[in-house]
Amino acid sequence: MAIRKMEVPNAVLLGQVKEALRTGHTATINVKGYSMRPFLEHCRDKVQLAQAGNLQVGDAVLAEISKGVYVLHRIIALEGDRVTLMGDGNICGTEHCRKSDVVGIVTHYCHFGRTIAASDERLRRRVRAWRKLLPIRRYLLFIYKIKLKLSNI
Repeated sequence: MAIRKMEVPNAVLLGQVKEALRTGHTATINVKGYSMRPFLEHCRDKVQLAQAGNLQVGDAVLAEISKGVYVLHRIIALEGDRVTLMGDGNICGTEHCRKSDVVGIVTHYCHFGRTIAASDERLRRRVRAWRKLLPIRRYLLFIYKIKLKLSNI
């Protein structure tokens, strides 16, 4: 029997994830998009999400930035109830939301058959270093893309 794959629109799937997290469940979703490179890769990696609790700068979160529009990006600033987000693979541009718009927080990263806790100190150091490299991120991402293409040959 052949396995059939079905793709569900993000607004539908992530709306269901939002409800599941709200009731105390966790959810594991496939990553779509390139905005979290180099930490997360499109259609390769997964993240485990839990209900958002105490948010901190550096946390990767799933947030609803407008009705039915979700992003999985990293918190770069917290000011009162206001949250500023930016994808690791972005060189400019941020999104803003309220803390109540944060649907869930990434608790684990799943890639290359391994699961890494978001609280892993080595990972958190790499995330902090990547944030400091924002001025040269464009060049580092270009090198990363070339390396990906060469490894897929």
